[in-house]
Amino acid sequence: MQITVLKVLAGHPDGRASIADLTRYVAVLMSSGTDWSTRMKALAARAPGLDIFSSGYVLREVGSWSITDLGRVFLASIEAPVSEPAIVAPEIVQPVAAVVDRSDNVIQMEDHKARHRRRAAA
Repeated sequence: MQITVLKVLAGHPDGRASIADLTRYVAVLMSSGTDWSTRMKALAARAPGLDIFSSGYVLREVGSWSITDLGRVFLASIEAPVSEPAIVAPEIVQPVAAVVDRSDNVIQMEDHKARHRRRAAA
């Protein structure tokens, strides 16, 4: 039912509805058939333990309730299609043996330092 409340509030101008209007719209939707119930159960399964008030998704005001920006973001997140993870075989990393290839044009730093010291001493 809490998801239905979020949906109703999100559909109202400024995200606000009087308690009387909210009660009426929720009652109509809840009794509209199995399609709505099935859809809301699927969304509720994506948000177990939901409490729209303590989570800050809905504000209770005198005579009305309103959905917050956080509530809109939450609603959009649970309504977003869930992409199924692709089954990818893990890449097997083979150890690589260290190959030392010192070409004639490569100078090792140790030799470079020694040559530099020899030149400076001369």
